[in-house]
Amino acid sequence: MPDKTSRFSRLTRDEVPAETQKIYDHYMQQRGNVPNMFRTVAHRPEIFQTMIAHFEAILNTGTLPVKLKELVIVRTSQLNQCGYCLASHTRISKKLGWSEDQLTNLAECAKRDDFTSAEKVALQLAERMTRNEGPLTDEEWKEIREFYSEGEVVELMAAIGLFNYFNRFNNLLNMESTMPAAVVAQ
Repeated sequence: MPDKTSRFSRLTRDEVPAETQKIYDHYMQQRGNVPNMFRTVAHRPEIFQTMIAHFEAILNTGTLPVKLKELVIVRTSQLNQCGYCLASHTRISKKLGWSEDQLTNLAECAKRDDFTSAEKVALQLAERMTRNEGPLTDEEWKEIREFYSEGEVVELMAAIGLFNYFNRFNNLLNMESTMPAAVVAQ
């Protein structure tokens, strides 16, 4: 991986307000680190706190499994070539049961037998939305609705949209991963 230069200082726990410290503590307990993106956005605590609330609501509420949401997050991050997000969310996706082969070859999911039709439709939605390909056709909407309720479509689109935001933020700042090099290289 090329050398990366920090564009922003990464705020430590001691440099942030009490409410932000609680978020840092949560991620230290959950992940063992506070991602660099979070430590950067913490320069604006109000934005950081609402960003985290939105992130947690997207991933941890609703009816769709986190495993599926992480799958569309990985595909979105692949399309946006965001190594920073891929390092973290590929690792999370593997822990949730996706194989290295599946994740590496998501672009070919339509031809594979190890994805369900519903997963393929979710991945197609991630591709359409990330590429900003305009409104869904009636046929595409019908296909999506065969598998997902309107609320579940909102969940998928929120995950995809959030990671389009995160990917662009991290790519523009050339964000370096907080993950150990061995994990990033996988």
